[in-house]
Amino acid sequence: MLIIGERLSVISKVVREAMEKRDAEPIKRIAIEQWKAGAHMIEANIGPAEDIGDEIMEWMVRTIQEAVPLPVSLDTTNPLAMEAGLKVHNNEFGKPLINSTSFDPERFIFLELAAKYNAPVIALTVGKGGLPRDAEERVEIALKLLEKAQEYGISLEDIYLDPLVLQIATSQSQAMEVVKAVRLFRELNDPPMKTIVGLSNLSNGCPKHLRPILNKHFLTLLMYEGLSAAIVNPEEVRETIKTVNVLTGKTLYAHSYLEI
Repeated sequence: MLIIGERLSVISKVVREAMEKRDAEPIKRIAIEQWKAGAHMIEANIGPAEDIGDEIMEWMVRTIQEAVPLPVSLDTTNPLAMEAGLKVHNNEFGKPLINSTSFDPERFIFLELAAKYNAPVIALTVGKGGLPRDAEERVEIALKLLEKAQEYGISLEDIYLDPLVLQIATSQSQAMEVVKAVRLFRELNDPPMKTIVGLSNLSNGCPKHLRPILNKHFLTLLMYEGLSAAIVNPEEVRETIKTVNVLTGKTLYAHSYLEI
């Protein structure tokens, strides 16, 4: 499973201040910590960044890749910032990931950028009309997104379908709809479609001591259904991923499997 380290987010005070001051040390430190914890990719979440988003994203991508030999997931709603990150990304470390498009016409620009830069893209199964009600509606939106992506010449293998994880504190019934959606997404194509979630969205608003418990157990359910990738804190879920891989036969059991 592709593990994308989530900790370099504008939501974090430390990261936000580092971005504002162009202080590379905290950015590099957090990137290295996630790499050592098992991340295969590092998320750079700069938010809308409406004013100088292109400068910020360019700086973030360069700073991360100076610290770790990993590709970067670019998370912003600013198309100019997205393209700035794509332009400077070191593809020797792997392709960047565009986070994200949806079935909102205003977000189709990210499909255009995915095609232009030959980059995979996260397709969030939500439209302009509001949140999906259940797994079946997520599938309906996914089919529309796949059709739209193909209009831009994007290969199905470069699309990660995201079922939109909602807060369990306010939308408890949606947790299992997301699990079901992951299973149904995989059935849309042969080979199965790739799937991804922003895992920690589940526990937003929950007490701090409950958050890792909820996240790890939810990840177990999703992995059983074949989840391809997750934007996570790699330190929090490392043992869960290794254990599920052993239980499902994806890796060979050894007494030292957690250390391998």
